[in-house]
Amino acid sequence: MDKTGAVTATEKPLWKRIVDFPLVVMVIAIVLLIAANAVGIIVARFLPQMDSLARLALTAALDIALALAVYKLVIVKLGERPRDDLKLAEAPRGLGLGLLAGLAIFSAVVGVAALFDVYNIVGSGGTEQLLRILIAAAILPGFMEELLFRGVLFRWIEEFAGSWAALFVTSALFGLAHIVNPNATWFSSFTIAVEAGVLLGGAYMLTRSLWVPIGLHAAWNFTQGFIFDVPVSGIDQQGLVMARLSGPELLSGGAFGLEASMIALVIATAAGVWLVMLSVKRGELVHPWWVRRRRQRGDERI
Repeated sequence: MDKTGAVTATEKPLWKRIVDFPLVVMVIAIVLLIAANAVGIIVARFLPQMDSLARLALTAALDIALALAVYKLVIVKLGERPRDDLKLAEAPRGLGLGLLAGLAIFSAVVGVAALFDVYNIVGSGGTEQLLRILIAAAILPGFMEELLFRGVLFRWIEEFAGSWAALFVTSALFGLAHIVNPNATWFSSFTIAVEAGVLLGGAYMLTRSLWVPIGLHAAWNFTQGFIFDVPVSGIDQQGLVMARLSGPELLSGGAFGLEASMIALVIATAAGVWLVMLSVKRGELVHPWWVRRRRQRGDERI
């Protein structure tokens, strides 16, 4: 027991030390989220017949509610350092900043693409798909993917191996997860890993809150899909305008969309690197588990 009366790690029972180990906690949290998703799928089968859009909205709300409940009731209490990265009091400011950042960054990508004559508006679109894109392409993936990749994977990989390892591994996994998308290539997965992985990881590192990356992710998808009619990670959308991408695939991203372009790679990665640098400057860099353990033991060689 230390001076404050807290039980030290070495005084904990063996089973507790095993369960609290970062990588074990990470696996437990992943299993819990999978279970929540499975419950959502089962419950959705018993929903009454309804309009497809209403069903989409209801199932999305159900999935988010179950994931949020599992996170708030169980996941936040796990590990040596229990922490809530989804504090409701931080939601308005965090989401607002994230939404503005996502809108600004992808608008800059489209603006540069237009300057290079890669992006062109060829007609008018409509608002018929507004709610569908908002739910399916923005809100649902923004919340669920950030909860998994930053809220679980990044958090406990970082606690075990440090911030740099967490940023690298989660970025790579995030890119790899998009290889199954329509029109995906290994290059598109690479660009997603670098531009989006670093950007979203940097936002989480800097704020230590999931609300900013959730807002950023959702606004990024909504801006490209609905406002500018650009495919969202290879999935074509119907936006406010009708747009066409043309020219070299390195600049247009081809059928996958501007996310697979050098334009997005440069702009979004630069923004992500800036966020990471800010987080390091503010002392948010986490050292690996074994380094922290040695420092706690007073090893002056570190």
